[in-house]
Amino acid sequence: MTDSEADTAAKAGAATVHPAGLAARVRHQAVAVTPYAGALLARGRRATKAATKAAARPALRAWLRPSLRRRIGTALAIMSLVGFVVVGGSIETIDNLFFHPGYGSCGAIGSVLPALPVTNGYCPYKAGAPVYGVIIMVVAIALMVWAWWLLAGWALGPLKATAETVRRLGPQNLGQRIGLKGGDDQFKELADAIDDALDRLAAGYESQRRFAANASHELRTPLAVQRLLTEVAMDDPNTGQDLRRLGTQLLRTNEHNEQLIEGMLTLAESDRGLQGKVPFRLDELAGRVIDQHEEQAGKHQLTLRRALAAATIAGDPVLLERLIVNLIDNAVKYNEAGGWVEIEVTQGPDGLGGTLAVRNTGVPVPGEAVPVLFEPFRRLGGDRVRGRGGVGLGLAIVRSIVTAHQADLQARPRPDGGLEIVIDLPGK
Repeated sequence: MTDSEADTAAKAGAATVHPAGLAARVRHQAVAVTPYAGALLARGRRATKAATKAAARPALRAWLRPSLRRRIGTALAIMSLVGFVVVGGSIETIDNLFFHPGYGSCGAIGSVLPALPVTNGYCPYKAGAPVYGVIIMVVAIALMVWAWWLLAGWALGPLKATAETVRRLGPQNLGQRIGLKGGDDQFKELADAIDDALDRLAAGYESQRRFAANASHELRTPLAVQRLLTEVAMDDPNTGQDLRRLGTQLLRTNEHNEQLIEGMLTLAESDRGLQGKVPFRLDELAGRVIDQHEEQAGKHQLTLRRALAAATIAGDPVLLERLIVNLIDNAVKYNEAGGWVEIEVTQGPDGLGGTLAVRNTGVPVPGEAVPVLFEPFRRLGGDRVRGRGGVGLGLAIVRSIVTAHQADLQARPRPDGGLEIVIDLPGK
């Protein structure tokens, strides 16, 4: 054998592995890897089990959360169980009393009241047993109906709470929401949909109010400049009579526009609601406002009457002063020469709050036209028509301020003409 042949044979012998040796080597490697593989498999099983439990917990909690469907289902189940027992007992009682009377023991309490369930014995019931049995049966049925009523109220409790929340909503508290808690069911979807609608409504309402306030503020400056320029032109000695008459008309129009803007600002401010309340004397505030209107009433040949009793209320004094001013202005403007305006303040019941009443003479007012007077830019006898120097916002501002104070307003025509407006203001 040559050297090259010997080298080739040696390499072949080195590359050749005996089957028994290969099996031993594989067993050795498997033994070495098995502990790690087992640990990895066990860790994977534990992770899978933990993930399964974690996924099951929210589902279980969601299922256990109270919802209207579960309330009604639970109530029906309880009512069905109780009803089955009561109705079955009533049938047994009727059978014991009238069809198979008798009881197994004589002289005991069982011979007075019917047995439940039936025990057809040899001892008859006493004379009053049918009456007692019927009374017990009627009472049991009445208690069952009462229990059903309570369960139905419990099941529909969230609906009542939602209705109360919606009933309290208004321009002054559009930020309030139902915020129903509980499981995901059709009723919670309805409550969430109402909350979403209120979000959109509040955003639109606030945008409209902010636009009115900003526009009113922006219009104040040009109107003030117009008034100043007109007054300067009228003070010029070289101004002719025609220009003076035109300037007078422009000043009157400018004053009307300023009143309109001031009214819009006040209306926007009162629609926002109250930022806070302070206690103050309503009679003293009304007295100051009446003193300010004495001269105006004299020019219209009217008499101002006052009957002011001490009354302390809680609210915004600035807004309520504007309310009284608007009421008296309205009563003076829409009156007749020789008439009167009466302002009365009385204390509320139990010394809480106060009542403000403003009455005036004037032209007869149809009863169906009274609600229209509290709409913006609406007047008696025509819509959006300039009246006696007003801008058509006076009573609309009054209604907005009353709503902001959660007060009660009543307006009715007087039999002899004119209006009577009564406002009940809270004491806190």
